[in-house]
Amino acid sequence: MPQHLDGLRAATVALARYADRAGLGAPVPTTPDWTVRRLLAHQGMVHRWATRILRGEPAAPDAFGAEGLAAPDPVEWLREGAVDLAAALHEAPDDLDVVVFLADAPAPVCFWARRQCHETTVHAVDALSAVLGRLPRAADIEIGDELALDGIDELLCGFLTRPRSRLRAEEPMTIEVRPDGSGRTWRVEVGPGPAVTRCGPPDGVDDRRRAGADVVLRGTPVALYLSLWNRSDEVDVSQGWRDASAITWD
Repeated sequence: MPQHLDGLRAATVALARYADRAGLGAPVPTTPDWTVRRLLAHQGMVHRWATRILRGEPAAPDAFGAEGLAAPDPVEWLREGAVDLAAALHEAPDDLDVVVFLADAPAPVCFWARRQCHETTVHAVDALSAVLGRLPRAADIEIGDELALDGIDELLCGFLTRPRSRLRAEEPMTIEVRPDGSGRTWRVEVGPGPAVTRCGPPDGVDDRRRAGADVVLRGTPVALYLSLWNRSDEVDVSQGWRDASAITWD
């Protein structure tokens, strides 16, 4: 958990810094329907929602969203929520029994630390896109390889294997994700039902037919992290992937 708390803090600082630079009214290229103010309201809402779950309190996220949109200083409102979330994670017992919502989820405290770390990191990338006026690339942002690999794992093993995932195909196919220099690979088996993801070391076979993968995605860990989370076009993923793998709040 310590690495995820560190990641949460770093991402909150980055999000606040980029939001200040871009301005509250700036459009967000990675989430085209949002402005920076809307982005801050969303992230602050999610932090407060997660804090209430960790503390066993009633969670009504919509109320927090309205609060964020009306906040006189949305950046400071974001910071306050992140500080409270970090405190709730520190205070939570190791055997905390609260809801989790991903397949292959770790214990609840670790789950919520990991989820909020990547939630905030991805939205810090959104704020950076508002500064740049375009989709960012790996060289534009400071994200470590280990955090990126962990976020790829959460997406491929946790989100895309859920029954509600839209990553489906009438004809079975396999997508293999191979981050450069990582010693890791993920093989996502896509068919009419929920995807199945298997992870392990690369098999060292480049020939797609012999490796059994219909699509092989390669790149640095950070480039893959951004592209698979639909925040960059540095790695060429299909529009079908972008539509089917999009994570939405509802």
